[in-house]
Amino acid sequence: MTTPVDPRELRVSDAERTHVVDVLQKAIGVGLLSLDDFTARADIALASRTRGELNAVLVDLPGLVSAEAPRPPEPEPVEIRTSMSTVRRRGAWDVPRALSVHNRAGTVELDFTEARITGPVVTVDVDVAMGSVELLIPDEATCDLHVDTAIGGTVTDRGARRATGGGTRFVVTGLVKAGSLTVRRPTVARIGPLVIGRHGKLTWADRPDRRRLG
Repeated sequence: MTTPVDPRELRVSDAERTHVVDVLQKAIGVGLLSLDDFTARADIALASRTRGELNAVLVDLPGLVSAEAPRPPEPEPVEIRTSMSTVRRRGAWDVPRALSVHNRAGTVELDFTEARITGPVVTVDVDVAMGSVELLIPDEATCDLHVDTAIGGTVTDRGARRATGGGTRFVVTGLVKAGSLTVRRPTVARIGPLVIGRHGKLTWADRPDRRRLG
């Protein structure tokens, strides 16, 4: 006779983790959580393996979820595909909550520093073979890298996981085979109140609008 599995021990998917992070975001909007509370609980949700671990971050948030209510369908990730060509996203482009990058012997460059990002978490899943992907994330963002490599693939972290706070959280997953993934930030160096960014751009570090000089 097979022993029934405790529902709390059932494994959870990436879609379920993302849904719970969305619920936590709603809790900020109605005053149930502070930003620090959201960050701590989002960390737990994204690292959860079982339904019991995932539901623990919601147990004291009344009125936002129901154990019996069906979950709304998750939006499909927006796909970026390239084969032996180049795809770039720069400037004020609209960033979806989930991106799926499929690259075959091509180049993909995604610059999020001036993009329109509406949610607290952006997930980027990469599938790279003999190509390169570069992600440029804002200085104030946080980043989790969970990318596997094979056949000489490389993942380069140029300050991506540097401790910051208050900005968008990027979760990068996937596989790089015989290719490369680089995640970087725009800041190159600081001299007192001045920030030297890519291509020699100068901004004031203590001004919220990061107004460019010259």
